[in-house]
Amino acid sequence: MSSATDGHRPYHLGMVLNRELRLSRRAVLLAAGGLLVGCSQQPEADKVHLRLATGPAGAVYRRIGGALAEHISEHVPGATMVTVPSGASTDNIRMLRAGEVHLGLTSLDALITADGSAPEGLSAICRLYDSHLHLVVMAGSAIDEFGDLKGKRISLGARDSGTEFTSLRVLELGPVNADGLYLSQAESAAALRDGEIDAMFSLTGVPTPAITELAQRHPIRLIPLDAQADALFTAFPGPYTPAMIPATAYAGVPATRTVAVPNVLLVRNDLLDDLVYAITDTIFTHTGTITSASRDDAEAVPEAWQINVRTGISTASIPLHPGAAAWFRDHKR
Repeated sequence: MSSATDGHRPYHLGMVLNRELRLSRRAVLLAAGGLLVGCSQQPEADKVHLRLATGPAGAVYRRIGGALAEHISEHVPGATMVTVPSGASTDNIRMLRAGEVHLGLTSLDALITADGSAPEGLSAICRLYDSHLHLVVMAGSAIDEFGDLKGKRISLGARDSGTEFTSLRVLELGPVNADGLYLSQAESAAALRDGEIDAMFSLTGVPTPAITELAQRHPIRLIPLDAQADALFTAFPGPYTPAMIPATAYAGVPATRTVAVPNVLLVRNDLLDDLVYAITDTIFTHTGTITSASRDDAEAVPEAWQINVRTGISTASIPLHPGAAAWFRDHKR
């Protein structure tokens, strides 16, 4: 499933809120209930054009962001959503705060500020799925444990990504001094394959496309990060939990202990409550559609399997947007 990308010039949200986000309360409520038909005949003034910040090439954010944009465009009449490629988590937060996008994906640890609050002007629609921190080396590498990274060339992920944020925390807690480079997931996998780096970090869903493709063509190993998971959990309570990358994730790679971080769908606070209600309804009402496609297509969106109402409300100290909170109240189970 490919994502829809937007080739138009970026705009500032403040310039378009009144013009593009003035969706009538009646239209949105009917859309949320699936009662509005003939949306192609809606006046242009009632249409909503949304931008969703995703991530770099080879990342799960690109894949799941594309799936969300497609389903929201299809099931919220009067609304269209396009995806905007980015560096990932911290880049998406920056674009949201700058008004360049309306929604964005981010890892929870990159989002929570030092005092445990969300960045001003932003809130959550829901928790989507958990990312796992991968530390990947080629099978013949001399790196056997985390401490062996000292002095080695490693990819810290793309700049402004969740991978960069979390891997720098892990190295600082080590402490381990390494030669860090900033490469996207696809670039990291290619550099590792070609011997240009010794290891790569990747904070992403399981499995992730760039690592899957590398493992299918070349033997790789994952370095255990259980001690690092404990250190993160102790130093930064809240966004981290110990986790396991299963043996079924990548060809020839055994189960490996690591750390998991939840991912949330962020939204600007100035989006209308009814619009966010309709988006939330679409995400949870049509999750089954995305999941069914994923089970039939290994290249689709397996992370969608984790999206459910029970965990969707769990956004830690990040408040839900009022529209999302209203949807969860109306759908208590």
